[in-house]
Amino acid sequence: MSHPSTLGHTTTPGHTTTPDQGIALDARGIRFEGGPQLVLCASLFYFRLPREQWRARLAQVRASGYTCVDVYLPWNFHETAPGRWSFEGRRDVAAFLDLAQEEGLYVIARPGPYICSEWDGGALPAWLGLDPQLRVRQHEPRFLDRVTAWFDQALPLLAERQYPANGPVIMVQLENELDFFDCEDRTGYLTALRDQALRHGITVPLIACSGQGDLEGATGDVPGVVPACNFYPDDDSPHIEPEVRRYADLLAERDLPLLITETNRRHRTLRRLLASGASLIAPYLQSSGWNFGYTPSAGNWGRPGNLMSHGYDFGGYVSSTGAERPEYAEAQILARVIDTLGPRLALATPTVPHTPVTTDFPTSSSPSALRLDGGGRLLAVPHLGTRTGTGTGTGTAVVNGVPVAVAADSCPLMLVDVPLGPWGHEGTLTLASADLVAAGEGVLVFSSEVPVTVVVGDTRVEIPAPAAGAPGRATAAGLTLVALAPSDAVRLRSTDRNGSVHLDEPAPARQASAPVAVRRARRRADSAPERAAGRHELPPTLESLGLYRGRGTYRTATDLTGVDELLLVGAADIVDLTIAGRARPTIAGFGATRRIDVREATGSVDVEAVVEIWGHANFDDARLPALRLGALRGLGTLWTVRETADVSALWSVHGHWAGRPAPLRELGGWSSTRVGLPVTYTREIRSDTASALHLKGVVEPVGVTVTDEDSHAVHSVLTVHAEDPWVPLPAGTHRISVTLPHHPSGGGLRAELLALDPVTDWTCSAQDDDLLTGFATEAAPGQEVLLPLTLAPGEEAWLDVDLPESHGGLLLRPDGTQVRVTGWAGGECVGRVWVGDRPDFSGGDANVLWIPPGWSGLTLLVRGAAGPEAPELRVLRLESSDSEGRQ
Repeated sequence: MSHPSTLGHTTTPGHTTTPDQGIALDARGIRFEGGPQLVLCASLFYFRLPREQWRARLAQVRASGYTCVDVYLPWNFHETAPGRWSFEGRRDVAAFLDLAQEEGLYVIARPGPYICSEWDGGALPAWLGLDPQLRVRQHEPRFLDRVTAWFDQALPLLAERQYPANGPVIMVQLENELDFFDCEDRTGYLTALRDQALRHGITVPLIACSGQGDLEGATGDVPGVVPACNFYPDDDSPHIEPEVRRYADLLAERDLPLLITETNRRHRTLRRLLASGASLIAPYLQSSGWNFGYTPSAGNWGRPGNLMSHGYDFGGYVSSTGAERPEYAEAQILARVIDTLGPRLALATPTVPHTPVTTDFPTSSSPSALRLDGGGRLLAVPHLGTRTGTGTGTGTAVVNGVPVAVAADSCPLMLVDVPLGPWGHEGTLTLASADLVAAGEGVLVFSSEVPVTVVVGDTRVEIPAPAAGAPGRATAAGLTLVALAPSDAVRLRSTDRNGSVHLDEPAPARQASAPVAVRRARRRADSAPERAAGRHELPPTLESLGLYRGRGTYRTATDLTGVDELLLVGAADIVDLTIAGRARPTIAGFGATRRIDVREATGSVDVEAVVEIWGHANFDDARLPALRLGALRGLGTLWTVRETADVSALWSVHGHWAGRPAPLRELGGWSSTRVGLPVTYTREIRSDTASALHLKGVVEPVGVTVTDEDSHAVHSVLTVHAEDPWVPLPAGTHRISVTLPHHPSGGGLRAELLALDPVTDWTCSAQDDDLLTGFATEAAPGQEVLLPLTLAPGEEAWLDVDLPESHGGLLLRPDGTQVRVTGWAGGECVGRVWVGDRPDFSGGDANVLWIPPGWSGLTLLVRGAAGPEAPELRVLRLESSDSEGRQ
């Protein structure tokens, strides 16, 4: 990269095309100083890798043929507590950006403030939720003041490293997929973020990505903010191309290119996006990593209660430990096609094939083509079938009347009517059925695993399917045509005019050591200290105790005489509850109300709850309280249930033709022919204590309004979901209105009212991640134990484990039942594994901890959890990292 000038912003809405500057965007693509480029970009996150691996991972991306990385900057990774900033060690993002430049990569920087990324709270600091008037991701002064403090730290680092003057940063993304979030003033909010970026001297294009295709929802249509798109289609869908072309057309109307800032990782799909008009293609997540320590999030992919694993891996071309998967070679082939076509492809415009393409295999419902700059077309022909058995799975497509072979599970980029002049040869390449990976004077080189059809002018030749080490060759109209197997094409170094090819030596195979079982450990006599956090009438949130990552303990004594059950409301994330010495099954309900049977306990009993933060919600999910963006963690409120009453009858009906006086029916019992239209049921409910209304049988969301019967003031308006069908009520008399669509084939609703008294007088203590890490990394004597190690529910053991040396790091798989294992190495919390009965996980392998190479020592905190089996750690299985990720 060269860096002689900088880029300014024009005033055209969403448009950055000033000439004679570093980067320009228009409907034909992205122009750099050196000319137009089609950009392949891989996500690579410094905060999910050991610092000592940054350079190697960046070099690996560059060797894949990708020319760019996109990187989030997580706010709460750098502001570790209010006003406490860290940009050292693994947090030294400036050093990461400098390494990217040294490795010849561009960077798209994504400082948020919200990033999602399945990261703790989407990178929004947990303490923001302590201010009840602060509203995250809104045009609201309290939130924007905190964002200003973050941007004052992060944006100068980016401004100093912008392309082309001083560094690799070619774009800066504001926010992330705002169209998923209920932002009240999108224009005002994005304008405020844009103005801060400009104030800090950001001159490269500012972009904002839409997560579900709502361009205005993502950008607020703010001038100077370029809309980008995230696409996550079904890879086998035949309808990808027309959807993508629509957005290419919409953006072309604004004289902007189609920038795809996130999409699937499979290169068969990426080729379809390229042919549909994308100028930037950034699959998420090509280079995988790790969620160290307490940084994973909760509530991913819209499934309530879903946890993110220590491994952060969605099958990209590089595994979490750095192993290259088959898609890595696919990346290299696609990059060679892009390089070979160069500006002709970078300035291409999307279209559809001029002549029909027929196939005997499943393909796109509307294939895409590109008009190449200077003439000719590039045509993508996806074969959406898969190989079965021992057959080749080869199909036939007819292009311009010529039958050609297409391998299953592929998408060759065929060239049609392309002038050969730029490659030093007169005439036209009428058709080439395979990827063109190199071109020189008198020679064209293709990559294919099936026979290749080439038509030069009117001369048609067939090149037999090449094999590894055995290229296919032919001549036509004075040209030498070479076909290489993909395994050879990725190693192509040069060709001679006579068709001789020169290949790089293959990379040596990575040798993985055999797995071993570790059965010895040293058990520490002491447990980690606790920081006293005072006495409280009701259980406080952990964040109010200054605990943003880690765990807290709540203790009290309460009288359970005459009490059959307790009600736990708002507990998150992971709660181990012990009542009268009996450990209850671990709760991971993310705020969902839970009934707890305590009939076996009586009199004054001790209650203890250990609450661990797995991670704050990264996605705003209204179905559970703790999965709202910005929701706090802790025990919630524990209530004794004093009385339970069925209140399913005597609801008055309003809606459809219900007249006056309002009919009385059971809740949900009104009969109507107007299926799907809303019906409202109302009833007066009185309780001398706080209470909870339980709506049993909720399937579709139900609207509930609570009105104070004396003042007629609306107390609350809420939507009740099947995941948490409870309505909290203060003491008093209330009119409850329940509105639901008429559903005669539904099961009906029942309602019960629980009269409650709060459990009070709590003593709290805290163990944040710094305290736990300090204890884990201190040298401590221990007594040698042999596994298996059996624990009681709620019992903990601190184990120091000796590890063998490993060049590439080690994968640790705890084998056992009903235990949660947290590991520390190299002075840092590595991650957590939950063995046995557990909630859903997403991401990478949820059963493994990774100890990076050079991270000395290993300490494990093993905690027994109540469940269907007794807690036991049977054995620790160690594998070489070199074996991870192979497919």
